[in-house]
Amino acid sequence: MKNEAIKIFQKRKKTILEKWISIQANDDFLREDLMSNDDVRIQSEELLNAFIDNLADSNIEKSRMEEFGEVHSILASISMTRAKQGFSPRETGIYVFSLKAALLEVLKEEIKDPETLYIQSLLISNLIDSFGIATFETFIKGREEVIFRQTDEIAEISTPVIRVWDGILALPIIGTLDSSRTQVVMENLLQEIVETGSSIAILDISGVPAVDSLVAQHLIKTVSATRLMGAECIISGIRPEIAQTVVHLGIDLSQIITKSTLASALKTAFNILQLEVNKKQKQTFAK
Repeated sequence: MKNEAIKIFQKRKKTILEKWISIQANDDFLREDLMSNDDVRIQSEELLNAFIDNLADSNIEKSRMEEFGEVHSILASISMTRAKQGFSPRETGIYVFSLKAALLEVLKEEIKDPETLYIQSLLISNLIDSFGIATFETFIKGREEVIFRQTDEIAEISTPVIRVWDGILALPIIGTLDSSRTQVVMENLLQEIVETGSSIAILDISGVPAVDSLVAQHLIKTVSATRLMGAECIISGIRPEIAQTVVHLGIDLSQIITKSTLASALKTAFNILQLEVNKKQKQTFAK
């Protein structure tokens, strides 16, 4: 004999959908700026149809992935999409748990026996709760992907290689220099050396808040990689506090050209390349 809740849901599917849409629409945190009402309805109807179509006596007591594969697939897609669109965990959770509220409301209208209502409501609550947990897990993965992508984009933006003169490159480093950023710095710098045929690279660390032994090792690795490409490397932006830290830590930078400012480093680069920049005299014309 088919479970009573299943029969009720199949009979009142349209009512459940309208109740669910209404609950979502009345929520104070509804984000109409991220998703239109039409999209919410289409998304909700697809999930509700999959849920009711897959609901059976054999699985109403337990949300097995293999028996609710279509439901989990739709929830995963919704979670990932909402994470990338900027929805909060709360907003995504409300979407799933408002379905439970609609389902329980319909059960309350249809089932008059208190004991039967309690048993059926408990089964549905446990089932939707398991869907909610799966939704949160997928949502977190989606947010992590967004964060990782943004981190990579920020790393790319914050490590631009600038061609300041023919044969001279400059790479201003802003923020903490860790292993992953060092890899990006080296890749960008070496690629630009190959493409431009530059023989001097200036690493400006004016924007690096602090230099410890780990940061220094990353800088040394970058200098070594640059030299292997046949280019000389100059480190600029050595502030007094950085110089004191380097000395205190016993870090040997004696084999590397270091300068206090980018202008000083550029002047040294000109000398290495035997270039001379002269200020042009302002011409005056007789009236």
